[in-house]
Amino acid sequence: MDILKQIISNKPGRIALFVLLLLYFAVIFAPFFAPYPYDGDDVMYSYAPPTKIHLVNLEKKQFGPFIYGQTYEINEYYQRIYQEDKTIIYPIKVFTKGFKYKFLGLWETDRHLFGVGEGKIYLLGADLKGRDIFTRILYGGRISLSIGLIGAAISLFIGLIVGGLSGYFGGRIDNFTMRICEMIMMIPSFYLMLALRASFPPNLTSTQVYLLIIVILSFIGWASTARIIRGMAISLRENEYVYAAKAIGLSHFKIIIRHILPHTLSYALVAVVLRIPAYILGEAGLSLIGLGIQEPEASWGNLLSAAMGIVNIRLFPWILIPGLFIVVTVVCFNVLGDTLRDILDPKRRVL
Repeated sequence: MDILKQIISNKPGRIALFVLLLLYFAVIFAPFFAPYPYDGDDVMYSYAPPTKIHLVNLEKKQFGPFIYGQTYEINEYYQRIYQEDKTIIYPIKVFTKGFKYKFLGLWETDRHLFGVGEGKIYLLGADLKGRDIFTRILYGGRISLSIGLIGAAISLFIGLIVGGLSGYFGGRIDNFTMRICEMIMMIPSFYLMLALRASFPPNLTSTQVYLLIIVILSFIGWASTARIIRGMAISLRENEYVYAAKAIGLSHFKIIIRHILPHTLSYALVAVVLRIPAYILGEAGLSLIGLGIQEPEASWGNLLSAAMGIVNIRLFPWILIPGLFIVVTVVCFNVLGDTLRDILDPKRRVL
């Protein structure tokens, strides 16, 4: 709680924490906030622009948030030009009925935060198949944000165990584990990630790909953490309380768990927060080039695959919005990690 209070008292850290909590809250309750299913397509609204929300229509005496119907025309370049049909009005309703889903996976409901009935509302526009980008960003955040947390936690756990054992015992164990770490670290991480992904069959289910990406990212990330933990363990094993624990007959395992690793947790906490952005970017990179999460499942990486062509970006700039979510998330995690480092590192504290 003391760490949380210090983060809140730091303005950049407070803003970063608030934004991250807001993102995780939104993706956890994605079906409630999303007006449509993540795979609900409608080619009649292909690349529809973000819907304009209106508040007042004096002619039809319509007050409160509403949208107009949409029509489109095909220009000489075979591009759809969408226009508002002001003869049709769809009021925006809150806590309205929509598609059915299981709330938190427990009970079935069809209530959503907002909706327009038979109309179509695209807060952030639509993609090629007429799917709501806002909805797919919420569902895609479940993949991208959870992969970052789970992958970083697994690599941290492996790094703590391997680094603690290596630093405590030294000798051949230390020499063997550190050579393995160096072999992993000497290969550029993105190329190693591509090589590992290419070694598995391409026709995997989305769940299998999700788990595979977590394993790959964890395998790549643990080595650097283990080297630093190993260095800390070498200095910690010379402390008097470690000698006292040996004198009273504690096993090596208990000494490492009780007296070595707990003293590395301040670094470990900072390391896991700063490593999450790399995992999010790793998943986004794999999905962007078609080796990660596959359609119709959504992740922030494969949502950006529509923006690979400069023509699409110029004609439909809203397809870049998932990239904005990636940038904001990465920046917030880096700011939060820097704030934690300043709080937990005594040398950086302002006296």
